[in-house]
Amino acid sequence: MATTKKKVFSEAELEAMQDAKVERKKGKKADGEADLLAKVAEMNDSDRTIAERLRVPVKENAPELSPKTWYGMPARANSAGKIVCFFTAAGKF
Repeated sequence: MATTKKKVFSEAELEAMQDAKVERKKGKKADGEADLLAKVAEMNDSDRTIAERLRVPVKENAPELSPKTWYGMPARANSAGKIVCFFTAAGKF
């Protein structure tokens, strides 16, 4: 009798966890702006347009927030390193 194992996480969730693992390994060596822009570049056209347009007012109105990626998504963190905003592409989940 064959048993089937129920999947706990979707493929997108597994990918996000792998992205988080890579981000943690980079640690302080990460170039936040370059990583953020790379993730935006990977998005489909409509999500990329929204992410690029959102980036400008956040950068202008909250310059103290540093660019990062968070579970493979573009994000901004405060001076304590806590994520305060992030963009999830519609196609991601």
